[in-house]
Amino acid sequence: MVGAGAAGLMAAIFAARAGAAVDLIERTTDGGRKVLISGGGRCNVLPSVLAPERFVSEAPPHLVRRFLRSWPLDHQRAFFEQDAGIPLAVEDGSGKLFPVSDRARDVRDGLVRLAVEAGVRFRFATMFEGLEAAGGGWRVRTSGGPIDAAVVVLATGGLSVPATGSDGTGLRVAEALGHRMVAAYPALTPLVTSPAVHAELAGVSLDVRLRAKHDGHVTEARGGFLFTHRGYSGPAVLDVSHVAVRSRMAGGARAALRVQWSPLDRGAWEQVLGEARGLVVTAVTAHLPQRLAARLLEEAGVPDDRRAADLRRHERTGLLDRLESYLLPWTGDEGFKKAEVTGGGVALDEVDPHTLESRRAPGLFLCGEMLDAFGPIGGHNFAWAWATGRAAGLGAAARTAGMTRGV
Repeated sequence: MVGAGAAGLMAAIFAARAGAAVDLIERTTDGGRKVLISGGGRCNVLPSVLAPERFVSEAPPHLVRRFLRSWPLDHQRAFFEQDAGIPLAVEDGSGKLFPVSDRARDVRDGLVRLAVEAGVRFRFATMFEGLEAAGGGWRVRTSGGPIDAAVVVLATGGLSVPATGSDGTGLRVAEALGHRMVAAYPALTPLVTSPAVHAELAGVSLDVRLRAKHDGHVTEARGGFLFTHRGYSGPAVLDVSHVAVRSRMAGGARAALRVQWSPLDRGAWEQVLGEARGLVVTAVTAHLPQRLAARLLEEAGVPDDRRAADLRRHERTGLLDRLESYLLPWTGDEGFKKAEVTGGGVALDEVDPHTLESRRAPGLFLCGEMLDAFGPIGGHNFAWAWATGRAAGLGAAARTAGMTRGV
């Protein structure tokens, strides 16, 4: 097996438990680097409710659901709590499942421990350099020399957060072997604007409704929004960022992003302004952060000393437009450096949905972020990694039954 990230560790555990002899090649000295940094060092292991309909892929939705349903969410949770001994708790308000310890290291170390107990042989600090068919099996080229294997599981991830070891080698190998690829792109990544027109709002955060429209399609997200010195971040921004990124990559018209800054829609804001007895800024600040309220009033041309009762028609219209459907300027994104996942990858119909075995290269199994599917933030992408890793591990073990050694 190649890659000791979330999917690779899970594949190794289940393959070894099913009786396969497993070597696990990992370029870092300890593995699971993305697990360690996820959730701000806490590791959002799973969502409390899985949302297959929110996954993004070029494949039909029913195929994405088939991959996810191979290991139901309650079974995944039971694995972590019972097998790995990592109790999980739902975070109030977000529905995310974190380890009770709030330590991502407990998750990574727990998976490594299970792998070792199952008999997995780790080869840390070993670079994966290539793969070629040899003698009815595979020859894996590594910095420590070649390894011959009956079957190979590639779980090398994509291109996101390259500091953790993701460099796209596995994707290039898969493409060279003839797999149909969906062009990779950064997903769940912050957006930027140049010049940084909202730099003075850096640090302001709030819950919003954000809509991204491109080519007649609208993607919507609700949740946290954060102004940064370079642009925008937060869950809502990350969850629609792929629309912006792909529109930029395609050229032509860019995606239009519109923000509703609070739960109040246009009608509710009209009522707020109609019932206000003092200054407009006071009425708006009751529902929005003060700095943002002041900026929206400035853009709408509403003076700081304007009383609600004296609000002019064009001022009211301009303010309502900005409160309920603010056109968010953006010019780019933070790219793979800060992207939480990689969009695109190996097309899902290139692998068997039950075993994750390649349809192009028998004896090769692909899983995790290498595949063309990702979900929203909140543990969904770990759920994908755990499910596809387990399926690939079991598939590889079944393939190697009666053979000598698998990697």
